This record gives sequence, structure tokens and C-alpha cells, in this order.
Amino acid sequence: MTDKTIAIACDHGGLELKNILKELLAARGLQILDLGTDDNQSVDYPDYGYAVAAAIRDGRAGRGVLCCGTGIGISIAANRYPEIRAALVHDAFTARMSREHNDANVICFGGRTTGPGVALDCLEIFLDTPFGGDRHSRRVGKLSNPA
Repeated sequence: MTDKTIAIACDHGGLELKNILKELLAARGLQILDLGTDDNQSVDYPDYGYAVAAAIRDGRAGRGVLCCGTGIGISIAANRYPEIRAALVHDAFTARMSREHNDANVICFGGRTTGPGVALDCLEIFLDTPFGGDRHSRRVGKLSNPA
């Protein structure tokens, strides 16, 4: 798995925010695997959630970023893959906790619900925050292996 490669995708509702977030990733020197969409034509968000999830599962990316209108649908789609822990975040606290407590490997945003400034702050925190391990490891393990 390549930790320096970030897979990113969106539907039409998240396109503008995706393009803003890509600028931050590029400025940090990360490799960007852009899996679409590239225009405002209506598309199905599950296809893009699945594409990022598959890229992480297959080792083409270490983490992912997803955007749709609210972030809800695309996060549900990505979480269909057992290897994925996609977190819909709304602020710095949820971004930090998604990494520290849940070892999230995909961050999700709503292009119609989250402003670019907040999203950029959350993405920075997501990229910089390590997993806390310890007591959280057991719980995170259960996310991919339900009883």
C-alpha cells in the first residue's frame, strides 16, 4: 500500500469541493488518484464511493477522500467494503476522532453542507492525526469482522 497516494472522488454535488481539496493534497506533495467525476453531469454517488474503496483495498492508495452533496450516501457506499472505515466529518473534532479512535482511512464531506474552509481544516487534521491504538484497536478490529 502506498501511503503517499490519496484516492479522491465525488459525484456532481461534491465536484467543486473535490477540486479545492485536491489543491491541498497537491500542495502537500501527495500523489493524487482522481477517480472522478470531472463535470457537473448527474452521476450515481455509489460508483465513486466504490471506486475509492476498491483503490484502497487493491493497494493503489493508502487513504481516500470522498464528496457528494451531503457526504452521507457516498460514505455509506464506501463502507460496504470491509477494509474501509469511511467517516463523514463536519468539524475539526470529528476529523480528529475519526483518526484517533476509529482509524478512518477515508474522509467524507458534503459539498452542499460543508464550507471549503472547514473541509480544508478537517482534511489537514485527518492527514496529520495518527491512530491512537491501545483500547481502540480491539474496537476497530470489530468493524471489519462482525461477530
